[in-house]
Order: sequence, then C-alpha cells, then structure tokens
Amino acid sequence: MSQQQNPFNVGIHAAEIYIPKKFVNQTELEQFDGASAGKYTIGLGQLNMSVCDDREDINSICLTAVNNLLDKYQIDPATIGFLEVGTETIIDKSKSVKSVLMQLFSASGNHNIEGIDCKNACYGGTNALFAAVNWLESGYVEEGKEWAIVVAADIAVYKSGGARPTGGAGAIAILLGRNAPLVFDRGLRSTFMDHAWDFYKPDLHSEYPEVDGPLSNMCYIKAIDKCYEGYLDRVNKAEGVQASMSVGDYYLFHCPYSKLVQKSFGRLAFNDYLRNTATFAVPDAIKEHPNLTRESTYVDKNVEKAFMDIVKAEQKAKVDPGLLASRNCGNMYCGSLYSGLCSLLSETSPEALVGKRVVLFSYGSGLSSSMFSLTVQTGDVAVAALNRISAALRVSERLAARTKIEPKVYDEIMALRQASHNAKEYTPVSSSKDMFPGTWYLVDVDGMFRRKYARAE
Repeated sequence: MSQQQNPFNVGIHAAEIYIPKKFVNQTELEQFDGASAGKYTIGLGQLNMSVCDDREDINSICLTAVNNLLDKYQIDPATIGFLEVGTETIIDKSKSVKSVLMQLFSASGNHNIEGIDCKNACYGGTNALFAAVNWLESGYVEEGKEWAIVVAADIAVYKSGGARPTGGAGAIAILLGRNAPLVFDRGLRSTFMDHAWDFYKPDLHSEYPEVDGPLSNMCYIKAIDKCYEGYLDRVNKAEGVQASMSVGDYYLFHCPYSKLVQKSFGRLAFNDYLRNTATFAVPDAIKEHPNLTRESTYVDKNVEKAFMDIVKAEQKAKVDPGLLASRNCGNMYCGSLYSGLCSLLSETSPEALVGKRVVLFSYGSGLSSSMFSLTVQTGDVAVAALNRISAALRVSERLAARTKIEPKVYDEIMALRQASHNAKEYTPVSSSKDMFPGTWYLVDVDGMFRRKYARAE
C-alpha cells in the first residue's frame, strides 16, 4: 500500500534539535592524540564533536529538547497523547527517561500520555517513531489529544583510544500527527534483525561500550543490503515500478561518522548493479571481479571505492544536505539519523523539498535496522510548515554559536564523567553558566540517587 492510500496522512509536523554548547575540534584532537593528520577529519569525515560535562545527562538533554519543542511551536502540553523515548544512555535500570519528562506536562494536568522508553543501541529512536505512527493510525487517539512526540537522544562517549573521536551528543524531539506536511510512506518499510556482538554495554559501572569496530562496520553494510533489498521490493509491489536509487530524492543514514554514510550510499549503487537496475557505467575491474556478491564484498575496499566514485556527484546532492549536524556534533546514537532530518529541513529550501521523497536508514548494533521513507507534501500549507520548521531549527546558526574547548579540557571532562558515573550525594563541579538559554541541567544527586534538574535562563 503506498502513502497515497494512507487514510490519516500520518507524519511529521515539527522538529527540534538540542546541540550542546561545548565542542572539540577534530583537527585539534588529531594533534592532541598524536594521530596522523586527517585521520579523524578525512578518514572519519568529521569536523567537530559535541561534549557534555557532568552538568548534563540523558534526562537533562531530553528535557531540553522536549521543552524547547513545546515552546518554539507553541504546543499545548494538554494535547499530547503519546510520548516515547529512544536512548541507550542508561542511568537507571528501572525509572524511564519518559517518566522524567512527565514533569513538563504536570502543570497542564496531562498525565494520560502513552509511551515509554525503547532501547537497542542506536535504533531505539526509530522504534519509538514506529510506535508513535502505529498509535496515530490506531483507534486510541482521543479528540483533543491528537499529537505524539518522539525523542531520540544519547550521549556517546568512549574510553581513550581509536573509538573516542567517534563520540558526540545531542537530542531530537519530533512532533507527529495526522494530515502532516511530511507523510510517512505507508507500507514502504523493510527491517532486518540479527544477533551480533559488534557493540554492547555490559558494564553498568561505566558509560563506555565494548566495540568490535570491523565487525560493526560489516554488520552495518550487511544491514544496508538487506533493508535496501526489502525496501525496493516493497516499492516495486506498491508502485508497479522497477525501483532503484532514483526512487529517493534525499537519503538519510544513521551516522556514526560521515565517511561510513558515504560508503553506504555507494553500497546502494552496488546493490542496484547486482539487481540489474543500475543506469551507470562501471569500471572493467568491477565487471571482471571473480566473485561479485553481497556477502563476499562487505570489506572489499576496491568495490567500495569504485561505487563511491560512481555516485560521488549524486551523494553531494542527495546525502550531504543531511550531514551538517553529524559532521559537527558527532554520533548522537539514537538521535543520529534524526539529526540528519533536522539538518535537511533546516538548511534546504521548501522549494527543493516539496513533492520529494526522503529515504531513511536506521541501524542499531546488536543488531536492528530498518529502511523507510516519507514524502514531503505540496501546496501552501506544506511550504508554510517547512518554513516554520527551518526557522525553529537554525542548525548552522546554532553550531556557530557554540563554545570550543581544548582537547586537554575534553579529556578532563571525560575523566570527570567516568569518575562521577553512578555517583550519589553528588553535586556537579562544572559550571551551569555557559549553556544556551533554555537548557536543562543537573543540579545534584541525593543520597538515594534521586536527580534534581533546573533550566538555564
């Protein structure tokens, strides 16, 4: 069933991104770490990385994103009927982040809000999104409470070493409802799940994960193959076409680092070639490859480079508009894919978006993945909504207003976060003064681990 047959036109009405004020520059971090020039900036494709000190945790950044969403779009908290959070940043094994967010709705008397937290690495935000869509298409939506909010957020930190520059932080809050300006293509969704030990967090006394980098990259590419194949099959069935990469006007990917996204877009071209739907010429070396299959090429650098080169111009037009936040904030885990959506909506004119299809790929280690899409509607109402969203997001402007810290200070903050993780009777030592107005922050943790928050003026 295509999105034209969607009886409710469920989709996105508004979005907000929280970008922490502190960041470290990746070129300076290369020098500080003694890494070769370009290892982080060219090899990973990253420019800067967001940093959260001990004043910020998963509860505070989600409070900031949701509070700012409600304020900027003048949303009545009493009209929210569903709220779900996707995160893998765990500071409590029982109490949900969603329950902390409920303090934003108490003044309106609204305690009838469905939804809870979702956890599986970087995929939780997507599962929350799917749950919100299901709720909006169900018979449980009540008159006067017809809005859903999805929050995708994380603080990504790593122990000292090669993975540390792939960290980051951020939170995205999305308002969903019926008759939306950005409508999810109903029935066009493909999911791939499997068991893998590529990235996991078994040590609850630490924020740091266990990571098998090569395996994680291979799992990601395998998931791309499986989800893309299933997605195109559904497009073929729903729309009666022989679908290929041309089905999408823009592509957004989960982005641990932007170079992986570039490789992934090239991988779509490789899949088109195997499906005999490619409209481009390939080098003789590819035609003469002795074993050109998906499974045999997960780590084949020659195949990878060939198809990246083939779609380089198309990548700049269809992929790069969604990489602004990721390149400058780093990995937001659950929020990563949706920071791409915020970048696209913030920096692309409505004229370049209306009538266009956006294809999204979500990946979470362990592993879970999905590919789905949305279509931007046409008409004056949609254009007005896009202008409003862009004005509220202002991603470039907010990135430029941040405070750069030295790599040495970043290292000290990482040591501080590790030392204070799971602490009780703790008052953060970092200042609450150097924050964007409207940012929630941790005041203290009492002797029973209860956390108190306040909002910066």
